[in-house]
Amino acid sequence: MKNQVKIEELIKPFKKEIIVSSDKSLSIRCILLSSIAAGTSKIFNLLESDDVLNALKAIKKIGVNYKKKKYYTEIHGVGINGFNIKKNTVIDAGNSGTLARTILGLCSATKKKIKLIGDRSLSKRDFSRVIKPLNLFGVNIKSKRGKLPLELTGSDLLRPIRYIEDKGSAQIKTCIILSAINTPGITIIKSKKSRTHSEVMLKNLNYPIKIIKNKNYELIEVKGLAQFKSFEYKVPGDISSASFFIVLTLLSKKSRLLIKDVNINPSRTGIIKILNKMNANIKIINKKNYKGEVIGDIKIKSTKNFKSINCPSNLNTAAIDEFLLIFLIAAKSEGISSFKNLEELNKKESPRLDLSIKFLRMIGIKVIRKKNDIKIYGNPELELHGNYRIKNFLKDHRIFMMSTIAALTLNGTWVISDKDSIKTSFPNFLNILKKLGAKIN
Repeated sequence: MKNQVKIEELIKPFKKEIIVSSDKSLSIRCILLSSIAAGTSKIFNLLESDDVLNALKAIKKIGVNYKKKKYYTEIHGVGINGFNIKKNTVIDAGNSGTLARTILGLCSATKKKIKLIGDRSLSKRDFSRVIKPLNLFGVNIKSKRGKLPLELTGSDLLRPIRYIEDKGSAQIKTCIILSAINTPGITIIKSKKSRTHSEVMLKNLNYPIKIIKNKNYELIEVKGLAQFKSFEYKVPGDISSASFFIVLTLLSKKSRLLIKDVNINPSRTGIIKILNKMNANIKIINKKNYKGEVIGDIKIKSTKNFKSINCPSNLNTAAIDEFLLIFLIAAKSEGISSFKNLEELNKKESPRLDLSIKFLRMIGIKVIRKKNDIKIYGNPELELHGNYRIKNFLKDHRIFMMSTIAALTLNGTWVISDKDSIKTSFPNFLNILKKLGAKIN
């Protein structure tokens, strides 16, 4: 079959330097914010993945022109509430929850009806979490059971809101922030800590947004209808993409890796904090500030003796997309690792908590689950010898990539389906693995 890979050999020791694909979260936010900026923005190093390409197609549908140049993408912003939307506009978000949820906020002031659709996976995900605050702004949304497809009709009589975002979802927070930009007055969000890219980007653009941080929450004030200028932005590497190679190096024998120019925003580096608590050898060097974000190089060495962890749940949101890999390290650790309050894992492209447990048990690891808490009984001597087939995992790109890392470091013969799923976030994943010496058929 074309849409699968076969792996029969461990990766050999390597000492290399790589650059991973551009940050998907930042790429999508650059597209959305440049669409409402005044003037022409230039985005360098924009990620070439399906999710990002769908974001470009989406802004085109609402009247924003863009052009791909040799070294950058040029986006001709129309200013706040400047969209030219035709009747019966349909936006296809594909697999991207970030695009689907945030573009609803971006379009909250349009009085033309927009239909939002997505692929099979996205159509199963919960949109009531953004419908509720948008309704409070005065946006009309029609949806069956809070799922896609849905129809949005905005309003030119939006009102500012006060909202508590208690899920730790940057998608919800960004949706509200974008709707607040369209709304006269000041919107106040009390937000459980999550990725901060939207706030950082707006702050850097001198948009009137105030952020007060405390231990568990951020208080965000957004003043509406404050026009901002177009901008230039070079998108750094994605920490989520880098994480697969971090874990590959840690689990491989006698290997070293340097990953250059990665976005290491503190709201995204939970995996590094967690794995270093488990005795991993990961260092960040050459830190620099770029337009409010922190960029650095990640240096990794093979690690032999991993320790179990009682994972602090306050690190969950900063590692939410990387838990599949953290569980893989826990499977090779000495002792019992505990993880709590993982309900958001089942709100992703697939029910990742359920599927992670299924995967770990398949490779012989004992897992005890109590609601959204799990205990993983590690085996430092774990080495596989059987045949393993990964299919019916709902075409989740991160499960495909995690399974590939497991196959290259735990032995056994593997056939892993849904290779095309990586097109959504990291099309270059397999090519980088091959450059490191992985034999993948």
